[in-house]
Amino acid sequence: SIVACGIAFFYCLWNLIRGSRALTRYRLSYDADVEVGHALKDLESQGYHVFHGQAADTFDIDHVVVGAKGVFTVETRAGSKIGAKGKAAGAPVTYNGHVLFFPKWTDEDTVPHAVKQADLLSQWLGEKTGEPVSARAIVAIPGWLVKRTTSEGVPVVNPGQFPSLFEHIKSRPLTQTQIDRIVEQLRQD
Repeated sequence: SIVACGIAFFYCLWNLIRGSRALTRYRLSYDADVEVGHALKDLESQGYHVFHGQAADTFDIDHVVVGAKGVFTVETRAGSKIGAKGKAAGAPVTYNGHVLFFPKWTDEDTVPHAVKQADLLSQWLGEKTGEPVSARAIVAIPGWLVKRTTSEGVPVVNPGQFPSLFEHIKSRPLTQTQIDRIVEQLRQD
């Protein structure tokens, strides 16, 4: 009976710890999405249209930006900077055009996922507007300094870099009519 109570206690404690970790991950993800959303909102004064949590058919995109330079999907990547000793890691995330190298882990999934989201949005908008749309992926990583080792790959930035990124990004120009059609479609869904 004491053994059974002990097993039950440790089982409950284990589930509580596991639930706490999941809650921490969800909170990090939420906070990162909010930070990215606020940073993107500043682009509206430059004529961009910004959409958050854009759902369409079989996919959901964190953020979509539409403007004269094109259509962009923004995938948010959250990650704790707390190291083993409880101090902020302070080290940058390194990006080689394909993979994100954090101080204590490697992320091979976020960049391909962001590219897939942009491709899905391109196809979906093309079908809905009746003309080809070429959305481009961007990955935003709040709280990290991104060090690129190559110019290859999609842009991966700290949200504080959005103004510079959107000022210097190569344009895939859209007419005002195209922008209006795309924005109308994104507002409907």
